[in-house]
Amino acid sequence: MTQIAEARRGNITKEMKEVARKEGVGEEFIQKGLAEGTIVIPANVNRHSLKVCGIGKGLRTKVNANIGTSQDETILEGELQKMKAAVEAGADTLMDLSTDGDLDEIRRGILKECSLPLGTVPIYQAAIEAAKNKKGIINMEEDDIFSAIERQAEDGVDFVTLHCGVTLETLERLRREGRVTDVISRGGAFLVTWMVHNEQENPLYEKYDRILEIAKKYDVTLSLGDGMRPGSIADSTDRTQVQELILLGELAQRAWDEGVQAMIEGPGHIPLNEIEANVILEKKLCREAPFYVLGPLVTDIAPGYDHITAAIGGAIAAGAGADFLCYVTPSEHLRLPTVEDVREGVIATRIAAHAADIAKGIKGASDWDLKVSRLRKERKWEEQMKLVLDPARARKYRQESKPEMSDVCTMCGQYCALKVVNEFFKK
Repeated sequence: MTQIAEARRGNITKEMKEVARKEGVGEEFIQKGLAEGTIVIPANVNRHSLKVCGIGKGLRTKVNANIGTSQDETILEGELQKMKAAVEAGADTLMDLSTDGDLDEIRRGILKECSLPLGTVPIYQAAIEAAKNKKGIINMEEDDIFSAIERQAEDGVDFVTLHCGVTLETLERLRREGRVTDVISRGGAFLVTWMVHNEQENPLYEKYDRILEIAKKYDVTLSLGDGMRPGSIADSTDRTQVQELILLGELAQRAWDEGVQAMIEGPGHIPLNEIEANVILEKKLCREAPFYVLGPLVTDIAPGYDHITAAIGGAIAAGAGADFLCYVTPSEHLRLPTVEDVREGVIATRIAAHAADIAKGIKGASDWDLKVSRLRKERKWEEQMKLVLDPARARKYRQESKPEMSDVCTMCGQYCALKVVNEFFKK
């Protein structure tokens, strides 16, 4: 039985208890949120030794890190190193976005080593295998798609991104409206290619009941993907994006009706002044379903620094009510991320998530800051290092620039404001 079905029966599962313990909230709060669809716990029935994670209303904002092979880098070991870096940096979940190599072997290898909830995008595997084995994505068959979903669910994947809102209707609206960057979702692009060539409706939309059957069997959380998300500031909050969001809200309701957990994926490139409106739209149209956003990236001009543009947008989105932030690394738009890119992306996104949690009044969020501030006032450096977000970097900076006086730093030295005022008060 799925977590949402158990919650509706009034049962509190061990996963609900563990999430309640981690979040510092009551078990009934988690159970109620699951029953209403405002909280999800991605936890496939085939996963073991999973560090469960609750995502949704009233909970700490969560951070996802993407890893996965590409045509140029297909070695599993490299992705496992990135996975380790993401875990050490504090990611809450991972996604395997592999697009080359033995995709089954890579996914199973990651699942074997990963204790965090793992997500995938099954259309990648279906499309890529069709390209290799059937001489093109356009020759992919419906059963190839559903076979990939079931295979990944059986392996133990906890949540899956499915671009069910990419329909012939939304595609026609895109044609009429026009965009600067058209479709920038890779999964969305695969489906658009197939739909246009075959002149057929998206199987993920038309045969949605098949998805629900699989998801219910394995308790896989559906992450209803935004295949029509804007890839540039100029395309933000347009009719195509909103049309897809309306469909995703309807599909989330159908999932809940069948006892399947669901969350909604949100836009990529959005200017600062539209972010809050996008969150409000999702929460209204999708009835408070957990909102999973990529960034949002607030400008298009900063390749090499897009972990910063995304952290700015992520903080605003989460502060307005988004529940789940997908990290963006410094290498976004430029290359496959390195291990260090992954670490930088997770840290930047965690900063955004925590800043939002303070604004939202999430239990315990500001307590962390208060502890650090008190230690900073007392210049207790080592104790402070143990509490900060990235102890290794903070300690490294401190050690690289040793002051003459051990209780201050080289920025102010003997004129440290905290020290001067503290000594004055003591007198």
